[in-house]
This record gives sequence, structure tokens and C-alpha cells, in this order.
Amino acid sequence: MASHLNLSPFAFLTLTTIIFSLCSTTDSTEDRTTELLSLQSRSTSGIIHLNDQSIARYITSVNTPRPYSLLIFFDAAQLRDKSELRLTELHKEFSIVASSFITNNANHSSLTKLFFCEIEFKESQLSFSQFGVNSLPHIRLVSPNHGLKDSEHMDQGDCSRLAESMAEFVEAKTKLSVGTIHRPPLLSRNKIILIAVGFLIWLYYFVKKLLTGETLLHDPRVWLAGSVFVYFFSVSGAMHNIIRKMPMFLLDRNDPSKLVFFYQGSGMQLGAEGFTVGFLYTLVGLLLAFMSHGLVKVKSVKVQRVVMIFALLVCFLAVKQVVFLDNWKTGYGIHGYWPSNWNF
Repeated sequence: MASHLNLSPFAFLTLTTIIFSLCSTTDSTEDRTTELLSLQSRSTSGIIHLNDQSIARYITSVNTPRPYSLLIFFDAAQLRDKSELRLTELHKEFSIVASSFITNNANHSSLTKLFFCEIEFKESQLSFSQFGVNSLPHIRLVSPNHGLKDSEHMDQGDCSRLAESMAEFVEAKTKLSVGTIHRPPLLSRNKIILIAVGFLIWLYYFVKKLLTGETLLHDPRVWLAGSVFVYFFSVSGAMHNIIRKMPMFLLDRNDPSKLVFFYQGSGMQLGAEGFTVGFLYTLVGLLLAFMSHGLVKVKSVKVQRVVMIFALLVCFLAVKQVVFLDNWKTGYGIHGYWPSNWNF
């Protein structure tokens, strides 16, 4: 004998309402997730642009827990020019995290559990007020169980390493893996092609001039300037200053308003000392080169003698100054050698 379950009209109506309510809620959250995926796919950076209406649709009007989390970047176009806020830089890093997450989780269910969004102050002043955002930069994570007020704020320290810090914040709060950060290349494909074409054109004209002997490598003045630079670099101790990171000068301990360019003591050499001695050495070398290669071409013997006497006098004073600085700095005396039969 079959048994039948008899329901009162009121109970049947209540049960039907609950079933339809659950079905509509399920459909509503699935529809919203689908909409977010569609908005994300249409965004070149992977960031979904929200306003007051979309905030209400995807957060406040959806019963918790929601099947997704929203990481929201709060922006203000009128503050982009304030360099101390770094809004442009942080927004770029935020987009790098978003695109990296989408790329790394393209075939994974995590793609529907986290969406990267942005809202702009002029368009969404109500949302700024509801979130309690009073200053920028500001990034907030709205988890499935959170509303606007109890959502989690990313501290300023979490932005210290930019995209990497943001990814660590996301992974710590959502337990979702962002994956490898994919930064765009410094040069785009079109720029690389343009540079390559320009290099090939330059290379053609360079080889053409090289064969005809019209390049800078065939100019003796370039070789002269290069040799003088190498000589100065060698005798001035510039490599020592670079390796040891020596300063050009120091502050006087007794009088901080004064600068010390020459340090007495062989244990340390300031940059100004090396450049001074290098300049004197280079001056002597240039004068000797001029006398041996240029002065000999002058036809007037009187001019040759006058210029030679003047050049030798300058060389003598320069070498004397170098010897004096070495004696003062090291404490060792350097004197000329005289043959013994010259002594009286």
C-alpha cells in the first residue's frame, strides 16, 4: 500500500520560495563571477574598473560568503602628478601583479577566486567613504566573508618592493598563489626592430667610411685625446679612488666650515690630491711632447729658445711641487743626486 506525503498549501509555498531563493542566489553569484571574468578579459591590464554601482553589485548586494575576493586599488587622477604618492608607479606594479596572476592561473580554478580591481575618486566618492579611505596610496582586499568596513588594508610597508610585496600580501591573505612576476621587457618588439634597422643602416655607412678612411678612428686628434686621457687616468690614481671609493675632500674636524683637500699621512689619499698631481704630471708630459714634436718645426731659433726656457721652467716648478707634496704627505725627503766629485 503506497503512502502519500500531504503538505499544507502554506508549507508548500514556503518550501517553493526557499528553493527558488537558493537557486536565484546560486545563479546570482555565478552570474556575477561570469561578469567579472568577462570584464577581466576585456581589460588589457587585467584590472577591472569599478564604480559605486559595480561596488554595490559585486560586494554589498551579494550574500556572504562570496565565491571570490576583490583586491582594489584606490586611485585619484588629480593626485597622479604628486611624485611623493607614487600612484602612477604603484598602479603600474599593481597591473603587473594582476597580469602575472592571470597568466600563471589561466587554466586553474584560482582564476575565479580573485579579481584585481580599481576605483577612481571622482567616479566613486561614495565607495571611498564607505571603505573609509582618507589617504592614498591605498590598496584593500575584500575577502569572501568581509564587507566594506572590515576588509583588509595593505600597509605601506607591503608596497616597499612593489609588485613582489603585493604578491606576498595576496598569497598571505587569500592562500592563492600569484606565481612568477612577469615584467614587460624594457624594449617592445617594434622598438627592437626599429633599433636593429637603424643599426644596420649605421653599420653600412660606418663600413663605407672605414674603407675610405674617413672615420674617427683615422683622426689623429682622437688618438691624441685618448692617449692624454689614459695618461692622466694612470698618473692621477683615479682607479684607486674608484676601487676604494675615496671622497674628493673631507670636512675639517677643527673647523667644519673648511674643507680638507690634502690629507697629511701616507695611509689615505683623497681624490683631489690624485687629480692635482695627475694634472701636474700631465702638464709636464704635454710640454715635453710639444717641445719634441711641435717646437722643432718652428723656424725661428730665438722663438724656440724662449719657448723652451719657459716650458722647462714650468716643468721644473711642477715637478718641484709634486716632490714637495710627497715630502709633506709621507714625511720622507726626496733630494737630487749629485756626483761625489761635485761636493766641496
